[in-house]
Amino acid sequence: MKSYKLKWQNYNLKLGFPPLIMGILNVTPDSFSDGGLYANPEIAIDRAQEMVQQGANIIDIGGESTRPFADPVPENIEIQRVVPVISELSKKISVPISIDTSKANVAEEAIKAGASMINDISSLKDPKMAKVARQAEVPLILMHMQGTPQTMQIGPKYKNIIEEILNELKYSIEKAENAGIQREMIIADPGIGFGKTVEDNFNIIRNLSHFQTLDVPLLIGSSRKSFIRKTLEKHHPKFLENSDAIECGTQATVSVSALNGVHIVRVHNVYQTQITLTLLRAIQND
Repeated sequence: MKSYKLKWQNYNLKLGFPPLIMGILNVTPDSFSDGGLYANPEIAIDRAQEMVQQGANIIDIGGESTRPFADPVPENIEIQRVVPVISELSKKISVPISIDTSKANVAEEAIKAGASMINDISSLKDPKMAKVARQAEVPLILMHMQGTPQTMQIGPKYKNIIEEILNELKYSIEKAENAGIQREMIIADPGIGFGKTVEDNFNIIRNLSHFQTLDVPLLIGSSRKSFIRKTLEKHHPKFLENSDAIECGTQATVSVSALNGVHIVRVHNVYQTQITLTLLRAIQND
């Protein structure tokens, strides 16, 4: 597994094994797992601080749900949701704050408020996004998605999913570099759950080593995705009677992803993920 160093502003992240933990903070009313829980800025800030105490290396803040069939949110509403939280939180934590958005204006306002990374699920569909990332000199996460959140789960199909995702991520990386973004500031995400079937998602996790050829750090966001629930429904439906079942499934995907070379895991439950990665490191005698 190749390791990387990500240096910018006052941050210096070492990306290798075990992967870093990106804690998810959705300040939305309708996200699939925690919609509405952290819509109040004070509660959101407390939750982010808790995740940092539990071991989060990055906090990823989003103001628009990207669950399947979610309606788009106007950028002014997205800004109203994220900026107050980022502005206050940036004064309270020392780890980088990532803004999860596909809108350049939202990213720009979030960076002004204190965010220091951009997590763009659309991979620069907004023509202004590359300029925002370049001028701010912040890391940029580029994700693969077939379609849009509104259409991505309507019969997704691939001839060779790994090859197709690789090619599209290569294109996105080249597009970013051509726009003046340094390769050392780019992170790739194969996009678990974004225009993929249940088997597609497992195929990606099994074959994460293939994405090492991109020569950039890899991020995986499998946390609490529907393919985990659907798999349990198919094989062990009684497990879903336990509220911890989906999180247990998440940790299985985190484990395999870590062993297959991912550099960052994006999760809801930082505490459980820290336990998983601590044990993995001990098993690997690292």
